[in-house]
Amino acid sequence: MGDAGASGRRPHRHHAGHAESRAACAASSRAAQRSTRFVHFHCPGRTILKLFYLLLVFVPVGLASKYLGGPALLTFATAALGVVPLAGIIGEATENLAARTGPRVGGFLNATLGNGAEFIITFFAIRAGLLDLVKASITGSIIGNLLLVMGLSILVGGLRNGRQRFDRVRAGLDATMLILAIIALGVPSLFSHAIEAVNHDAVEYLSLGVAVAMMVVYGLGLLYSFTVAAPLARPTAHGEATWSVKKALSALALATVFIAWLSEVLVGAVEPVVSSLGWTEFFLGIVIIPIVGNVAEHLVAVQVALKDEMDLSLEISIGSSLQIALFVAPVLVFVSLLMGNPLTLVFDQFELIALAAAALIAALVALDGESNWMEGVQLLVVYIILGLAFFFLPA
Repeated sequence: MGDAGASGRRPHRHHAGHAESRAACAASSRAAQRSTRFVHFHCPGRTILKLFYLLLVFVPVGLASKYLGGPALLTFATAALGVVPLAGIIGEATENLAARTGPRVGGFLNATLGNGAEFIITFFAIRAGLLDLVKASITGSIIGNLLLVMGLSILVGGLRNGRQRFDRVRAGLDATMLILAIIALGVPSLFSHAIEAVNHDAVEYLSLGVAVAMMVVYGLGLLYSFTVAAPLARPTAHGEATWSVKKALSALALATVFIAWLSEVLVGAVEPVVSSLGWTEFFLGIVIIPIVGNVAEHLVAVQVALKDEMDLSLEISIGSSLQIALFVAPVLVFVSLLMGNPLTLVFDQFELIALAAAALIAALVALDGESNWMEGVQLLVVYIILGLAFFFLPA
């Protein structure tokens, strides 16, 4: 009886090991958040990635549908599903390289490759002249991360863990940076809409100037994270690598090649899909493309919220929005110039309202340092309302 009672009071070694592993992962995650503010850390996401490997079957199906003359809708759907696991592989390879190279180099890799899949898709969209699709995907990525991903994370985390707390100071800094990014994106639009017969060259030059300013802010944010904030962090800023450098580089290269191939197929099917389904190019860009390019990352944010790691979950959702606004969008402006299809940062009024609303409600939720499931519902309701409006918005 005594032995049985003792064993009942003692946790099994197997469970204790798992608890220690989760604690170590959470500790390194919190350290990563303090030292690399714009960097994503996906320690628990490998389970999700394994499930996404099953979707790799759609890679050859999408390519075959394209080159064998399959229906445009089938080509678009299978190519989109094929991009999902490849985007997850890029994220996993980047995380393993980050763990091998240390927090500074690893942080830079995450900061530049964190939204690689979506960047590749929009690159081919620019080449095809689908500039409205590109701008819609920028808007959709930002509001999707702030409303859909953050809302779903807070909802499921709150239902599982009750009231959840996170670093209010850090969330406040991110919210301030987010408002700055939305203002920067809005200035060229307000300039273009407010002034009649505005010179198109002036709008292009203004967009270039804003793009430069946003990239400078993003770079300074990284510098601050790696220098000023780094001494406050623990030495381990990344999880333990499970891939060798060679394997990670090979996976990164192969996934990038196939995403580029599928992106070209995906973009080529946009106009036929728009014609056959009656959807607008704007709706595809603002809802479908952002989900396809980031669904693996989105589910990781939800998974860590379930584990009561809200600091990490918010870092994924808000940090990804900041990366899109301050890094990806400016880079696309410069890339478009090199490709002969200049992209301006002029968004329509509805996009501006959606961006402002998403940033405002996300900031209000984040600033008090705690969340509950009802706040998640509120974020999701805003996203659903905007999504319905996007769907019915005429071309």
